[in-house]
Amino acid sequence: MNILIFDSGMGGLSVYQEIKRRLPQATYTYVFDNGAFPYGELPPSTLVDRVVAIIKDRVAARDIDLVVIACNTASTVVLPPLREQLSIPVVGVVPAIKPAASASKVGVIGLLATPATVSRPYTDELISRFAEHCKVLRVGSTRLVEIAEDKLRGIPAPLGELAQILSPFKGAVDQLILGCTHFPLLREEICAVLEEAVSVIDSGAAIANRVVSLLEGSTLKEQGAHQVYCTLADKNCLALHSYLEQQALSAPQVISLTLPDA
Repeated sequence: MNILIFDSGMGGLSVYQEIKRRLPQATYTYVFDNGAFPYGELPPSTLVDRVVAIIKDRVAARDIDLVVIACNTASTVVLPPLREQLSIPVVGVVPAIKPAASASKVGVIGLLATPATVSRPYTDELISRFAEHCKVLRVGSTRLVEIAEDKLRGIPAPLGELAQILSPFKGAVDQLILGCTHFPLLREEICAVLEEAVSVIDSGAAIANRVVSLLEGSTLKEQGAHQVYCTLADKNCLALHSYLEQQALSAPQVISLTLPDA
């Protein structure tokens, strides 16, 4: 089985790690659209056009069995049109609002995501359905996505800046939802900054469970090389080689595809 994991950057690696832990025998294709990174402020129509074009191209080229959109921002708008274009399962990511609201003892939970995700009607609907009894503090940060990417290139996260971003949650919440797949890459730093007993929740395990259930009974193929593809060759890509090698992934190859301007 060949699983494609897609993100605008490297945040989807947090999802890749969870799925690979459950399905080590699968072949993995990791695709990131760094030519339009970060997705948080991209117009929805452009986002949809780019993601659909990239994924359709890689699904055809790599004989993909299942696609994971490991990006909260993209999942909020891309899933319906993408599923219309593909005949294989497509799994998206949603902020873990339901488990956070259920676990909260103080009735105040935090949502840390990109500016697009915190403001989407989709997020409002999740809060209305699952956290009506809670106060939800929302913080949208594009900078935190950049800090997570820098960490993978060997640049330490600036804890002072991180503390500033997280300050609305300090002493106010007992559950913090990481509503962007980049943010689990900073879990250690986030917990260090918050200091107090805050449960930090992300969607990685839930996504892995969903993938396993959808692929149950699938015919196993011979495992191939785990490949990585990007949309732009730049110095930041080169700086990721060491980390990708640690994750048993190839160096990024650039997809030759005409895409809408970001």
